Amino acid sequence: MADKKPLLSVEDALAAILASASGPLDVEDVPLAAAFGRTLARDLPALRTQPPKPLSAMDGYALRAEDAGKGALNVIGESSAGAGFAGVCGPGEAVRIFTGAPMPEGADSVLIQEEAARDGENVAARTKVTPGKNVRRAGIDFREGETILRAGRRLSPADVALAASADHPTLPVARAPRIAVLSTGDELAPPGEPRGPDQIVASNAYAVLGLIAACGGAALDLGVAPDQPEAIEAAIRKALDAGVDVLVTIGGASVGDRDFVRGALEAEGMALEFWKINMKPGKPLIHGQIGKTVVLGLPGNPVSAVVCGELFLKPLIRALCGDAAGAAHRIEPARAGADMKPNGPRREYVRATLAWTEAGQLEATPHKDQDSSLNSVLARSQALILRDAQAPALAKGEPVRILRLTESL
Repeated sequence: MADKKPLLSVEDALAAILASASGPLDVEDVPLAAAFGRTLARDLPALRTQPPKPLSAMDGYALRAEDAGKGALNVIGESSAGAGFAGVCGPGEAVRIFTGAPMPEGADSVLIQEEAARDGENVAARTKVTPGKNVRRAGIDFREGETILRAGRRLSPADVALAASADHPTLPVARAPRIAVLSTGDELAPPGEPRGPDQIVASNAYAVLGLIAACGGAALDLGVAPDQPEAIEAAIRKALDAGVDVLVTIGGASVGDRDFVRGALEAEGMALEFWKINMKPGKPLIHGQIGKTVVLGLPGNPVSAVVCGELFLKPLIRALCGDAAGAAHRIEPARAGADMKPNGPRREYVRATLAWTEAGQLEATPHKDQDSSLNSVLARSQALILRDAQAPALAKGEPVRILRLTESL
């Protein structure tokens, strides 16, 4: 399977992968509580005006601003949230009011209770009151028919709360992409299960399954296939029979004598797009298509699999959901937290921790050991430092570019 084509850049590889996405997928309506992290499929209009009428922003007294400097006003009733005053607030009158309560008809402002002098059934203002003071006008949040959320938005808790306040009990979202995950390798045994003296615990799939869940996908875990072409082909057929949108394989993507994944995929009809990228870690990445199913073959080293998942699988899932903004790599500036040596011929993604300096700068400090097998280093990392091919050495404090692995800072 020798391939003498030049290695693809990360940008060209991502563009090819996104071009193969057949999204956005079908639309389904889900209850509000199930909408967090999903991608909105249609523009969402408000079904009501919020607030529907003027409300008090403070506890105090509703009155006409022009009456505030005319001495004591007669308190004629009370307005509370959910139980407004039914009458009219006329000249020389005031209504006791609480935060969130409807403004009485005739009143145009609220005298806060700290500036009010109450004496029995009368109240006087200790300060000047202007029209509209401490009043939330009708529709200040949104009005009926106004678009409050745009299609393609990945829904945050605040977005879902906004939709609820606009009277939507369900939301139209893109169907969760169905993604099969297949690990390969004779050396792998499930966590907690008996294993041979030369086997290791299978762990990569759990990172990939977590990434899929975090991006709004629906995962099908195919388990581990041994290094046998017929076993790998059978697992591939199982994924295709399930109608998955994406098939992710882990391991067996390189050029060794026991790397059977590419051959098994091609035996099942995969049209190969590429299988090498100019990056470190993660050079042996397979991309192709079997019918409408996108194939992404991740490397077997733990760090390589996760880095490729972040760079390529996450944007693919979001593209399938119609989230155009989420398909781009969100690169941020930072400062190097340590000296870094010159880089080699491939772009490198360096695992690093993040911290804020006393000067308010985001600092990315690379781990000393960047071996692609080290799960412990990856788990302690909050970001990847991007180092272009042949990048020169840089000193601590110099600018770097980072891709976050976590939103903890």
